[in-house]
Amino acid sequence: MRKLINKALNYLKALTAQTISNAGSGHTGSALGGSAILFSLFKDHYNYDVSDTDFLNRDRFVLSAGHVSSLYYSLLAMFGFDVSLQDLKEFCKFGSNTAGHPEFGLISSVETTTGALGQGVANAVGMAIAESFMAERFNAIGFPIINNYTYCYAGDGDLMEGVAMEACSLAGAYRLNKFILLYDCNDVTIDGSLSLTNRENVAKKFKAMGFNVIDVKNGNSYYACTRAIGRAKKSDKPTIIIFHTTIGIGTEKEGTSSIHAHPLTKEELEVFKEKLGVSESFYIPSDVRELCMASTIRGKMAHEKWNQDLAVYGTSHPELFKKLISFFDMKKIDFEKLASMDKLRSIPMREANNIILNELSDKLPQILGGTADVAPATRAYITSGRDFLAGDKRGKNMHFGAREHAMGAICNGISLYEDFLPFDATFLAFSNYMLPALRSRAMMNLPVLDIFTHDSVKLGYDGPTHYPFEQLGQLRGIIGLNVFRPTDANELVAAYKSYLTDRKPTSIVLSRDEIPQTRLTSVKKAMQGGYVLKNAKKQADIVIMASGSEVPLAMEVAKELEKNYDVSVISMPCFEIFEKQSESYKEKVMQYGARLRVTIEASNDNIWQKYLRPNDLMIALDKYIGGGKGEEVYQKSGFSAKQIIKQILKKLKV
Repeated sequence: MRKLINKALNYLKALTAQTISNAGSGHTGSALGGSAILFSLFKDHYNYDVSDTDFLNRDRFVLSAGHVSSLYYSLLAMFGFDVSLQDLKEFCKFGSNTAGHPEFGLISSVETTTGALGQGVANAVGMAIAESFMAERFNAIGFPIINNYTYCYAGDGDLMEGVAMEACSLAGAYRLNKFILLYDCNDVTIDGSLSLTNRENVAKKFKAMGFNVIDVKNGNSYYACTRAIGRAKKSDKPTIIIFHTTIGIGTEKEGTSSIHAHPLTKEELEVFKEKLGVSESFYIPSDVRELCMASTIRGKMAHEKWNQDLAVYGTSHPELFKKLISFFDMKKIDFEKLASMDKLRSIPMREANNIILNELSDKLPQILGGTADVAPATRAYITSGRDFLAGDKRGKNMHFGAREHAMGAICNGISLYEDFLPFDATFLAFSNYMLPALRSRAMMNLPVLDIFTHDSVKLGYDGPTHYPFEQLGQLRGIIGLNVFRPTDANELVAAYKSYLTDRKPTSIVLSRDEIPQTRLTSVKKAMQGGYVLKNAKKQADIVIMASGSEVPLAMEVAKELEKNYDVSVISMPCFEIFEKQSESYKEKVMQYGARLRVTIEASNDNIWQKYLRPNDLMIALDKYIGGGKGEEVYQKSGFSAKQIIKQILKKLKV
């Protein structure tokens, strides 16, 4: 057996190196250095079923070091997943399933899109959180129906990223014992030795965060790797296994940074293969295939046994079984009835959001989430949901701490585990910390909800560090993310309806203060993204467009101008949805024949320019401004009816 295992490892390394060299692109160093780690995982520990890669209790594997994808794809090919040798030959080619970094949706077993270092670690923590949540809710004595592990492969670069450290700190605090971090420590980065930038004691650092720490001196030994993973599975804490490996092992450049992203030349590849005793190209010997398929068969049998256990569980625990089966059902929501609740009227938007969030959470058990230590300020809290804690993982309220980046990426992982509807929340100004996670979820089209509050310079005393100037533009610039800035409860309900109906990543941007009610909005109209709130009597002289907090201001300006002009007001709660409407609808709303078009929004988002002509007027934030009373700062920034009317009249005289 030892001889066959060594042969399998050699063919895995050869296949991996050939895949990279054939493409002329890839990361040979870590792909070879980590081969023993991942081969031992796939062969002895990873619970999967290649015929049903979506079964609920499968182990989750996340390749956070996404640049090691060639090794991952080679393993998938060897163990019978939906990756062929031909797919390996097409590595990195346009349109190929075997992309340069793993992409969610291209290959069925790929649990998440990775490549931006650290994101995968936080995604994996989210998956482990989801597993523990379900295990505590649905497992019964003798029936651990939910008991999968989440394995995450990470390199030195991953653990330098703040998002990974934020997430691991939380994993330790929550005692996520089914989370196992496989750390390939080769002490080499692109620039050279790891010691150039990192001299910390990783073992002590993770121990301080509440992790079980296992140190493997020879991470290039299959036997040492598999024993370590076996030990980790018995821990009552999250575990990091530190595998000390040699980057590019077996090549002439092994142990150096020059092998990091170096595809072996034809000559180097032949020398490397000769060392391994491999003469074929893109080939898996039958005895190696049989060795790998024994593990694959084991996984399929484990799945079949789980199905049998689930059937017995259904008989012995019918109520729990019923709750488990119905957990992910989408209950029908009467959104119009929700919007008509009297208690939503004349209250700040964050308060209205709290009411709606709680109403929906009562009906949809898959809603859970939390804030970056600002629940009292954002009001994003499920009152009847309890807190998710190390000793009570039934809670629906996550305490992420001041860890915005990890919060966003962890919610991505919760969503990816199964059909959860996670939410995260913080002040709009701090959405910047989350941009990589938001971009990642948009790529994967994950139904994660952001609740961003304190959307205006009306914050006042907190000053420019807390004022959101650029953030709306940054969010709207993310392709595939729907950004709603509602002006009242009707538009807010429309945002939730869009989110729950289309299951798209959605950001809801809310004011801290109460917004005057226009009484002219509707859920139906807001579902179109932009609509005429107040129409001109005949042909509009002036069209005023606004979103959120500035809609009532636009109405106030229009009321004053109506003494001499015909004015229309447009509410634009969601540009992304408006742009999907028909051209005829958009033209009808925009009324392009007007003499002057005006946009009003407390941001510096140039998306409004799309609807303006050179001589039109955009009222926006164009400079950082100091703190003070909220309304005073708002007016000093140019947001008063008097100032705006003055600018409009000046424009009309030109």
